[in-house]
Amino acid sequence: MELPTPADLRERRNELGLTQSDLAERADVSQPLIARIEGGDVDPRLSTLRRIVNALEEAEGGILRAEDLMNSPVASVEPDDSVRAAQELMDERGFSQVPVIRDGTPHGLIGHSDIRQRSESAEAENVGHLPVDEVKHESHAVVEPDATIDEINDYLNHNDAVLVVEAGETVGIITEADIAAHIS
Repeated sequence: MELPTPADLRERRNELGLTQSDLAERADVSQPLIARIEGGDVDPRLSTLRRIVNALEEAEGGILRAEDLMNSPVASVEPDDSVRAAQELMDERGFSQVPVIRDGTPHGLIGHSDIRQRSESAEAENVGHLPVDEVKHESHAVVEPDATIDEINDYLNHNDAVLVVEAGETVGIITEADIAAHIS
């Protein structure tokens, strides 16, 4: 990652027609700090620099957020639904996984791989009759609608999907395919 110089920050701010006060408000820092950074009098912490750069990108309209990327409404199953119902929903919609949600609250994800693994286990019974709760994996990532694409990418490095939750309600889902669709 190449860090912007004080001159880069000042030039970008001016190109966007922002005052130091405007940028400070957007980045949630003080105006004197912006002035000192642009003047080269102080080296900001990386977290502060990131907030300033994000504020500049947002002013340019360059930051993608969860609400821009998410699929909504969310097709989901409940923990008590049968695995067969989950499989039918995935096949019908062309999904590889669906969230398990009860009363708006996420409880996990169930996907083709979970069903296949359970079918291959030693106690392989008719998996289709089992409740989703017994086959799902509970690990799932959750973000707010205003989460940035960088945050979402971090979660997708370790999870199959990211659920978008607002005020305790699941309002969207994001997968690698959603990120790829917006980047290409």
